[in-house]
Amino acid sequence: MRAFESLQGHSPEFTHIGAHVSIKNQEAVTIDTTDLEIRWHGRGGQGAVTSAELLAQAAIHDGKYAQAFPSFGPERRGAPVVAFNRISATRPIRNRAGIQTPDVVIVLDPALLRVVNVTTGLKEGGTLVINTKQPFEEVKVEVGSRWHLATVDASTIAREILGVPIVNTGMIGALLKACRVIEPESLLEPFKHRFGRLGERNFEAMKRAYDETVVNGMTSEVVRD
Repeated sequence: MRAFESLQGHSPEFTHIGAHVSIKNQEAVTIDTTDLEIRWHGRGGQGAVTSAELLAQAAIHDGKYAQAFPSFGPERRGAPVVAFNRISATRPIRNRAGIQTPDVVIVLDPALLRVVNVTTGLKEGGTLVINTKQPFEEVKVEVGSRWHLATVDASTIAREILGVPIVNTGMIGALLKACRVIEPESLLEPFKHRFGRLGERNFEAMKRAYDETVVNGMTSEVVRD
């Protein structure tokens, strides 16, 4: 099992994790979090595991504690793949068990919504982030109102910027729009290290996805107290 964990680092304390979301002057949605558990759903070859690893590296760079690990089992190209993150702003992460009740679920391939119950265990009031071409309101009807919803057409962004339909870095941007667990700029160096000369293009795709993500029907920025 691949995993990353910060053994040192400090970040200002945040309020306890919860489902509360508030809108201030119709400009920002505020999600209170401190310890965050994230589950990524994709297919083999789409980079879900890479996304989790990059997010953990950036969180550690931000002075937080983080883990990234895939689910057990074969990773065949095209087969459903699951990866996980734990991120804490305040304390080392001792738990090595699988994540059963995530705060956030991220779906890289919208077709998985028809073959996998991606919301299994997602906490009431948690956040669902989906790569889709469908309008936000249509997706909302399909998934219901139990969770906060963020949508973005990461596939088009990837084709236009990267030239290939690999959406993993764009979906990191969508996650950060829905829940500012780290600063977007913290991803630049991990992207350069992982992707070499394509690092800046992946960073561009991430930033564009961040800008275009619709959260709870709004395109405004999501911030943390």
